[in-house]
Amino acid sequence: MIKVKPEWLSPLTLICMVGLVFESVTGLLVAFGPFSEYNQYSVITHTLIGIAWMVAFLWYGIRHWLLRYKGPFNHVQLFGYLGFVLILLCIISGLWITAQAWFGSRITYSWSTIHLYTGLALILSMITHIAVIWDRHPSVKLGMVKLRFLWILAGGSVVFLLAQGTIPLINPATPEYNEFPADYTFPYGKERPFAPSLGHTESNKAYDPSTLAGSKGCGSSGCHEQIFAEWEPSAHRYSSADLAFQEVQKLMMKDLGPESTRYCAGCHDPIALFSGSKNVNIDGLTSPGAEEGVSCISCHSIIQTDMRGNADYTLLQPQRYVGERSALPFNKSLSDFLIRAFPQQHIASFSRPMYKTAEYCAACHKQFIDKEVNKIGWVQLQNQYDNWRESRWHVENNPNKTLTCRECHMPLVDSTDPAAGDSKDFNRNALDGKHRSHRFLAANQVMPLLMKLPGAQKHVELTEQWLKGEIEIPEIADRWKQGPVIRMELEGSTTINAGQNVDLKLLLTNNKTGHGFPTGPMDVIRSWVEITVKDDKGELVYESGKPSADGLMNPDAIIFKAEGIDRKGKLIDRHNLWEMVGAQYKRVLFPGMTDSADYRFIYSHAPAHKNRLLDNDRKQLAFKAPVDVESLLVVAELKYQKADAAFMDRLFGKEAHLRTPITTISKQILRISVAQQAVSNNEWNKSTKIRKGKNTEINALHITKPD
Repeated sequence: MIKVKPEWLSPLTLICMVGLVFESVTGLLVAFGPFSEYNQYSVITHTLIGIAWMVAFLWYGIRHWLLRYKGPFNHVQLFGYLGFVLILLCIISGLWITAQAWFGSRITYSWSTIHLYTGLALILSMITHIAVIWDRHPSVKLGMVKLRFLWILAGGSVVFLLAQGTIPLINPATPEYNEFPADYTFPYGKERPFAPSLGHTESNKAYDPSTLAGSKGCGSSGCHEQIFAEWEPSAHRYSSADLAFQEVQKLMMKDLGPESTRYCAGCHDPIALFSGSKNVNIDGLTSPGAEEGVSCISCHSIIQTDMRGNADYTLLQPQRYVGERSALPFNKSLSDFLIRAFPQQHIASFSRPMYKTAEYCAACHKQFIDKEVNKIGWVQLQNQYDNWRESRWHVENNPNKTLTCRECHMPLVDSTDPAAGDSKDFNRNALDGKHRSHRFLAANQVMPLLMKLPGAQKHVELTEQWLKGEIEIPEIADRWKQGPVIRMELEGSTTINAGQNVDLKLLLTNNKTGHGFPTGPMDVIRSWVEITVKDDKGELVYESGKPSADGLMNPDAIIFKAEGIDRKGKLIDRHNLWEMVGAQYKRVLFPGMTDSADYRFIYSHAPAHKNRLLDNDRKQLAFKAPVDVESLLVVAELKYQKADAAFMDRLFGKEAHLRTPITTISKQILRISVAQQAVSNNEWNKSTKIRKGKNTEINALHITKPD
């Protein structure tokens, strides 16, 4: 007679079976249940109980085999052996993904899949194994044993599951305060609490700033360290702490009141905006976490955008993991483990297909001012998105020919990051070992250094390379032209005689940018052309466009920028866009377009008179020509500066003498041979007479005949 009672009701059997039931229930909750605090703790208890249970079950398995292996092989033993093999696979895969979650940067999905399916198969195998045995022994006496066995299994499992529910009492979650401050004002009505910004939250309520901040946590404990290091010196990171931005905010607050600064905050200062901190009596960074600018979470929590710009997007407050917002090191380790071991919610919250589109970027990289702010009406400001959409870089419904924002500004880089690989990108795969750079290289070289951000020097060097077009992007090499961002061609005579007009023509073509050049705050930015001519003795013959010693722009320069005006026609000179109603000047190179500039100077045996304009339409100067000069070297350079010197003086005061770096974006050289040919008095008189007829100012230069 089979002694079933001692075997089925032995402490070792019951421990193993209760453990198996608990592991099965918590495993199913983790795999198929909703994301919740209880299910997160299920991951922890599933792991801890599983490790402890593993020892007991291996002991039980060996002992059980020693008792049963001598019997005849049948279907009962078959299910028993199958169950044991499945348990081994489940244990091995579970230990492996536990080690990856604790010591690595992410779990391997193939091992996670093995663990899930071997667990499901094990449950079916064990149920079948026990059911077959019970079917072979249907006695009443055995039925009582079965019932007692089931009660112990159910009771023990329920006790463990209830005990798990008490863990939050021991380690309570950090509370969320999703309310506007008591003194928060609603000048545009409660249905538009964040106006005049177009940004809004999914609930239309304020969010606890700690739920949108904490970017440093994303880059610690072996997670997104590489991406965090790229983001840390980037313009997104310092968008709110930018010194110039803060000064402009103070001006706006003084002119229009604190609530008006919400207009800028949707793009520059989202944490402060959506926590309700852009309010009355504010100054500087007004919210915990605001110094992060466009933080990792604020950017990756956007669920919808609109093409109007001005931060017209919807932000959804993410469900954070247990311990993620806690300052305790233990809780940080706990949340890191949970995110890696249970990543579904993390991925669903922060990785959306829309992030791959130019329309996602358009929410902030398109701007206008309207009567709510300027009191007059709608005025278009910077607009990178529409520039791009109307350019050659956008081919509707053809991603193979289209270049988008991310392909240029977020090029693929070699990666060890958990975010490496992307099977949902049309030209990538899940194992490509790359991620998109979060440096967002563009055109600001000054703030990372002024703010002493980590990695600032490297970031500035890369920015300068980017401005010069020296960074190659293999992903788009077949579509993106090589060479400088702005291509320059310098045309002119290859040989001249002394006393002859020297005519130069400069062509500038927007070779690579997917929007206008320059772009951004055009009342602040400036790009200009400098022409320098020297003889082969190194003596300066002619120059045009060079700023003064204090950095102020020369009026003869060919300059790319915009000059906005207010309703009185006064210049917008401190980035006071809230007063802007139009523009009196704008010069921009749109994608693929060419602009030109003409230059003229007289190379003659005349006294040198530098920087005197002889003709209202062309730059025509007279210089003395040494008789032994054989050639002239013409150098044309396109310069770029993030902030005009005059703007910096007006914003911070001349005494601060703050200047942003000047970068030579493009350069072109032309060598002109000088023929050693005498010029007769008649030829000289004829030449000067023609020039006199054009402009009487020629007499002011006291041009004399050659000797």
